Formats: sequence, structure tokens, C-alpha cells
Amino acid sequence: MMKKPITIKEIAKKLDLSISTVSRALHAHPSISLSTQQKVKQMAEEMEYEPNQTAIFFQKGKTFTIGVILPELAEAFFSSAISAIEDIAYKKNYTVLLAQSHDDEHREKQLVEKMKNHRIDGLLVSVAKTTSNFEHFEQLKKYDIPVVFFDRIPPLKNIHYVACNIETGSIEAVNYLLKRGHRSIGLINGPTTLIASGQRKEGYIKALQKNRLKFDPTLIVNCDLTEESTKTALDVLLKHKRKPTAIVTFNDYVSAFAIKYAFKSKLNLNNTIEFVSYANSPVIGFMEHPPVASVEQFPAVQGQKAIDTLLDILNTEAKEEPQAYYKIMIESQLIESSKD
Repeated sequence: MMKKPITIKEIAKKLDLSISTVSRALHAHPSISLSTQQKVKQMAEEMEYEPNQTAIFFQKGKTFTIGVILPELAEAFFSSAISAIEDIAYKKNYTVLLAQSHDDEHREKQLVEKMKNHRIDGLLVSVAKTTSNFEHFEQLKKYDIPVVFFDRIPPLKNIHYVACNIETGSIEAVNYLLKRGHRSIGLINGPTTLIASGQRKEGYIKALQKNRLKFDPTLIVNCDLTEESTKTALDVLLKHKRKPTAIVTFNDYVSAFAIKYAFKSKLNLNNTIEFVSYANSPVIGFMEHPPVASVEQFPAVQGQKAIDTLLDILNTEAKEEPQAYYKIMIESQLIESSKD
């Protein structure tokens, strides 16, 4: 049978003090003498008293809990991000309530609702690739629950976000391939619902135009980031009349799928076709034939800046309108694959 928790009332009775005196003594209130404080704290320890966290949260108007919703924790990018988030949350005495949307909009909506009911103080989110309606995040404003988006950002104006500059990363990726002698470069992009897909496309187009090359929209094929969809996208590019000699892929996983399929199609990689991807994740180190380069998006830095931003919002008492929104952009960096 579970032991009934000791209350302040029981400590007060034991010491023949008022409940308010015991309460103030436990909180080191200056109106209570040091001798009384010491006596009360010693009795509380002997009786194995534990503070009622719910009452404390109610008093302070906070639960010191932060919600985090990620698409897939199995992806190295998101595991790096959550590791940085948890480290900072721990140092600031916050608990992290973590959940995965598995890239499903309906599941994401349910998770937001559950976290709201758990009275989180704030929410960090990287949106699911299938999410097209973002009303569930807008609803949190009614409950004064701030949201900070990172990496995968929704196409909304008045939001707080931390993101990597994908457009400049795309320009760098295409310029790199052009310097390697490629003139027909394809792009296996992500879902059109993701802002990051648009940023990759914009960078790709700008790089071609700056180098006075004609932009061919049919050399861009979107996929849903799955292996099957990547195969279909690669097939389209391989059958193109301007068969690309290099392909930029949405991320390292898409690159891995494409390279695996290219080998099955008996393509002579590096002589026939080269790949550049995004994320620079550890998976590259385990690939026999990795992409020639990958755009580093600094997940740990994004995670750190995202929680720092959220804590800053939570600790800012002034709620003046119109609210200033945090829009933090981290520069990406193209990393060449090791030739070892």
C-alpha cells in the first residue's frame, strides 16, 4: 500500500506551530527566525516531507515542463537536436516531454492537444512533412503557450523560429558541382508542403542563373522522402532527355536510397553520376559510396538556440503588443565527404 505523503499541517502539529509559519520557514521567509527555520526543516527531513509540486506549480503559474514534437527520433539530425535541448532544459530545471509525430499530421495534432492538457509551459516543434493545416499550433495562443519552430518551419508569418539557411547551402552545393564540371544537375526535392523544399529549389535556381545556365524545371522531382518515392524520382531523372551527371538530394537518407538504387541499376557512380545531399549526418560514414558532399545544418546548434529562445520568451514577463517574433537563421556549410 502506498504511503500517504506528509503534509505541512502534520509538521505544524508536531512542532506546535501554525501552518503559515511552517510554510514560510520551509521557504526561508525573512519574517521567520533562522532557529525556527532550522527546526522546521529538520522536522520535515525526519518526517520525510516532500513538497507538493502541483501546489508549487499552481502558485508560480508554471509547470517547468517543455514539450518537444519531432518527426522521427531515429534520424540522427533530430536525436542530435533533442540531446542539446535536454541538456539545456536540465541545467535550467525544466522537464522535457518528448513525442514523435512520425511525419503524420493527425498524430501531430493529437500530440499538441495532449501536451496542452499536460499544461506544458512552451512547445518546440519540427513539423511533420504531411502537415498542411497549422491551426493546432495557432490554438495554443489562447492558452498563452508559446511555440518555437525549428528546422522544419511552417509557412506562417507571426511565428518564432530557428532554422538553417538552406538557400545559401543549395547555392553552395550547385556551385560545387559546377566546379566539378557538371552542367546537367538534377534535384530530388522533398514534399512541397515543407518550406525547406522551396528553399532548396530557390538556391538551386539562383546558382544556375548566376552561372548563366538555363533553368530546366523538369530536372526537379519531388518525393515524399521514402525509399520507394526516391526510386521513382531517380527513375524520372535517369530517363530525362538531359540525363543529369549530378543530383542534389533533399537529405542524406534520400541520397542513400538513390545511391543504393543507382547501384542496382548498374550505374557507374562517380564516373556516371555524383550526388550531393543535406544534413551531413553520421549515416554518411557507414555508406560504401557516400555523396561527394553534404550540407551541414547544425542540428545541435538549432536545438540549443530553439530552447534558449523558448526560455527567453517564458522568462519575459512583459507581454506587450505587438509582439516581436524571434527569427533566427543559422548559416549552413558544405562539407566534402572523406576520401579515406
